[in-house]
Amino acid sequence: MHDTPPLVPDFTSWPSFPFEGDFRVKHLEDPVPVEPPRKGEGSRECTACAAPDDAYIWVGERWRVRAMDRPTGLPMVLILESRSHLDLGDLPNLLAAELGVMTVRLEKAIRSLDGVARVHVNRWGDGSAHLHLWFLARPYGRLQLRGTFLSLWDSILPPISEQQWRENLAMVAAWLAEFGGRPLAEPPRILWQAPSSIGAQVSSSVAASEEDGVGVIEAAEEIPEPEVDEIDQPEVGPSTGGPAGDR
Repeated sequence: MHDTPPLVPDFTSWPSFPFEGDFRVKHLEDPVPVEPPRKGEGSRECTACAAPDDAYIWVGERWRVRAMDRPTGLPMVLILESRSHLDLGDLPNLLAAELGVMTVRLEKAIRSLDGVARVHVNRWGDGSAHLHLWFLARPYGRLQLRGTFLSLWDSILPPISEQQWRENLAMVAAWLAEFGGRPLAEPPRILWQAPSSIGAQVSSSVAASEEDGVGVIEAAEEIPEPEVDEIDQPEVGPSTGGPAGDR
């Protein structure tokens, strides 16, 4: 009797797998004769080329580093992009050598943040023809997040505070600027107030929250789902909501 293949792969039983319960493998679709163009291929606009420098946290002569548009579950998620519209296999020797240097610098910068144990470096490339590498910080002590499912956990974990997120961005940008380029991320400003005005502001903030408050499910439904070709990952922000797609 022939062995029957398992219904699900072994990794569903790994401690790092984010889900539990019954699963079944999707039906494998037939291959398409011609793959659709990615962003920046054919007549499709390249969003990286069209993005201004102020959309990034650090910019240099040949490289730029951008973040997600909001905090996500991991301490830091960043994307390293080339300025030139090139994919990984198209890099000339100079940029290929610099890619290694920039990868090491950015990894060290992220790993220098408090609470970061490891930095995962990923490149998928199915969503965009413009070279971009993902850098995902794994929180210290969170052993369940080790390995290949870190990008999924980024979309599952509650987002870190915006203040901590902005502080982390500013620190990474300043770290990179020690070697050149221009840091564009700034730490959050401290709003100094007289004690008598603090209570009034808190009361008004609470009232506004109660009046305009939206549940998590309702808020998520207001955010349009990204198109399949917008994520070349695993687009989980970044699109950029988190690394659940390519990103």
